[in-house]
Amino acid sequence: MTMQKNGIEERKMTSVFERYLTLWVGLCIIGGVFLGKIAPGLAKTLDGMAIYVNDAPVVSIPIAVCLFFMMYPIMVKIDFGKVVRGGKITKPVFLTLFLNWCIKPFTMYAIALVFLGFLLKGFIGAEAMDLVKIPFGLDLPVGATHGAGTVVLIEGVKMLEIPLWRSYFAGCILLGIAPCTAMVLVWNYLARGNDGLTLVMVALNSLTMLILYGVLGGFLLGVGRLPIPWQALLLSVSVYVALPLFAGYFSRKWIIAAKGETWFQEKFLGVLTPITISALLVTLVLLFSFKGETIWSNPLTILWISIPLFLQTVFIFILGYGAARLMKLRYEDAAPAAMIGASNHFEVAIATAVMLFGLSSGAALATVVGVLIEVPVMLMLVEFCKRTTDWFD
Repeated sequence: MTMQKNGIEERKMTSVFERYLTLWVGLCIIGGVFLGKIAPGLAKTLDGMAIYVNDAPVVSIPIAVCLFFMMYPIMVKIDFGKVVRGGKITKPVFLTLFLNWCIKPFTMYAIALVFLGFLLKGFIGAEAMDLVKIPFGLDLPVGATHGAGTVVLIEGVKMLEIPLWRSYFAGCILLGIAPCTAMVLVWNYLARGNDGLTLVMVALNSLTMLILYGVLGGFLLGVGRLPIPWQALLLSVSVYVALPLFAGYFSRKWIIAAKGETWFQEKFLGVLTPITISALLVTLVLLFSFKGETIWSNPLTILWISIPLFLQTVFIFILGYGAARLMKLRYEDAAPAAMIGASNHFEVAIATAVMLFGLSSGAALATVVGVLIEVPVMLMLVEFCKRTTDWFD
């Protein structure tokens, strides 16, 4: 919705889902924990419906289906033809790419390590352990060590036992290497930024993720003593980024050619929205149904994970917004350039955490906490942007 107030364009979210995303995630936490209590085998059964390689579950089919429908609507909205034209807007594009891929992954690593590995480690439980999947492609004997973990046998299945804080740490890393390509369209709209430039930057980040997500993820997880084979990350990027990206690109071209731009925007995208919302909420319920006992025994777990994620979000925004001002960008370009790095592509982070570490892992829980804090923190930064438009020419 667009309104005029004192001659200035005012924009508001009309989608109930977008306006109350934090509430929906909170309800998913409650619903997931409750489901885990009354039907403890349901989520485990669904997670067992997987594509197996060498007797090891690699891709959870229900989660893969849900996350495809979370990602596809994002990709189908993007006009990749604008990427070439976007190259002419060099300053904000350069700032976004530099911030997202040269700064953000490493600051997230450092902030999460300081807080989860040292300052909050006692609250999380210094001796608390988590069970995660053995990395795809590895056949390790029981008792073998791999990074910070030890191979154990649980109900006849080999698992890797790692410190719980490291599992949360891994989830934070996966969030840190995933700049937002979905909700940033909403944040930019509310902040009265440059919509066209935002779409261009979303497209560029989506393409960059195909190359750098696996490279940075493999490097940082390895440094954090959670080594993941490159083929596992390559598979994750292929399933959760490349597949919906190419599906979105080709289906967009085909639908517009057959039905026209107006039908595509007004009819087709309208049908996809409730499907996307449903897929996200179902995924969250499944994740929390597996982590119900952890949350129940330590209800402040979400708070501990939220602290480094909140600090990272605010720090990256300040860094990007301040750099945009020094570069003398227009406000309309500065706002999306800062916000696309501050917010996270939690859909890809959730998908990758589930594939690499498992539905019940602390890493998957940490990525979901990223969804929980996304709306209130980003709305705060949107309001800050609107109050500082006079900082820019």
